[in-house]
Amino acid sequence: MPKMKTHRGAAKRLRVTGTGKITRSKAYKSHILEKKTRKRKRNLRQSGLVSAADMKKTKKLMPYI
Repeated sequence: MPKMKTHRGAAKRLRVTGTGKITRSKAYKSHILEKKTRKRKRNLRQSGLVSAADMKKTKKLMPYI
């Protein structure tokens, strides 16, 4: 059986925490920022976690992480 390949796009966007959870950056922070409030933009800077519903798909994209 050949080795599985890591999905490079996913590997660049996602990181694994020490406890095995997967962190991601939040969306909607690239353009059209004038109409968004300061509070909303500040909260978008923080990283989020991949939801439990998407965890199985995400682990399949990155088998060795």
